[in-house]
Amino acid sequence: MSGGVDSSVAALLLAQKDYNLSAVYMRNWDTRDEYGSDIGCEWEKDWEYVRRVCCRLDIPCELIDLCIPYWTRVFEPALRQWESGRGTPNPDVWCNREIKFGLLMEKTVGMQGGWLATGHYANVFWSIDGRPQLFRARDRQKDQTYFLSSVPESSIAKAVFPLGTMLKPDVREMARKHNLPTAHREESMGLCFVGEKRRFNDFLSNYLQPNPGDIVDLNGKIVGQHQGLWRYTIGQGAKISGLRNRMFVASRDHLLNQIVVVPGTDHPALFSQSVLAKDWRWIWPDFKISSPFQATVKIRQLMSEIECTVDVTVLTDVRITFKRPEKAVAPGQVAVLWINDWCLGCGTIAETFPS
Repeated sequence: MSGGVDSSVAALLLAQKDYNLSAVYMRNWDTRDEYGSDIGCEWEKDWEYVRRVCCRLDIPCELIDLCIPYWTRVFEPALRQWESGRGTPNPDVWCNREIKFGLLMEKTVGMQGGWLATGHYANVFWSIDGRPQLFRARDRQKDQTYFLSSVPESSIAKAVFPLGTMLKPDVREMARKHNLPTAHREESMGLCFVGEKRRFNDFLSNYLQPNPGDIVDLNGKIVGQHQGLWRYTIGQGAKISGLRNRMFVASRDHLLNQIVVVPGTDHPALFSQSVLAKDWRWIWPDFKISSPFQATVKIRQLMSEIECTVDVTVLTDVRITFKRPEKAVAPGQVAVLWINDWCLGCGTIAETFPS
């Protein structure tokens, strides 16, 4: 449980059935490690809400501290990627694989049997030969299979998603109907370690030193300066004084430590026709399909899925060609594939290719 309304209602739905339930709150970030004080200690507020909900539902609960493994398995690798300027990592995807449905699942149900239920919007269905399949939630706007796409089959088999067939307004209404303490709590957004009141670049500046370099146009002409590649993402507006047109980031050159910008939001350099994704992880590790095949893909959670053609060159390398050129595709982003509503897996974008 996270201290939010979704995991609270998930617990409620299970408590209404004949299950032997216990709740766990996973602490994976403590702002006291940053500041040496209790300033902004959000996890304590979340933990208090978890305890209040569990008291209401008469469920035992415990706190498991996973701050250190989260730091070493999720945050440090992402920090290295930001620092290098080679990509735009997605820590939430790796957290689900390494921590929530990895280490936490091992500690809670790994040896004892049973299942781990969460408040994710997703579904687990079973194939005719008895294998678990990760499917989209009924509420397509809240669907979280993108974030769950790196979780392996062995963990999906032990996962339960009670909200998979519900709509978000109905979840909120159920919480109000049953007077859950989280019924009116605002929804949390963003990375857990950044929080909602801090700017992302301000947060990273606590860990990364400035690394000044040139901002150039497509012809290599210097038009400005930057303080670090990690401060810019592909497609982002670049504030450069003295230029008539508003400029946007087309690419980042980590070898030359340069940001390449182009004028306007529809410049061809901002669009990619295809990508090569590496370190591909199929949810079914032995997944086989005739290549090429048709699917849909997302490279960000908050985007509409797009039709694509998929070529599997080797088991861990996947070439994805979009039906139409896609804007602001960046190395380091996570590409996730679906066939209809069935989530197949994900990989990290290593290269992008223009139209």
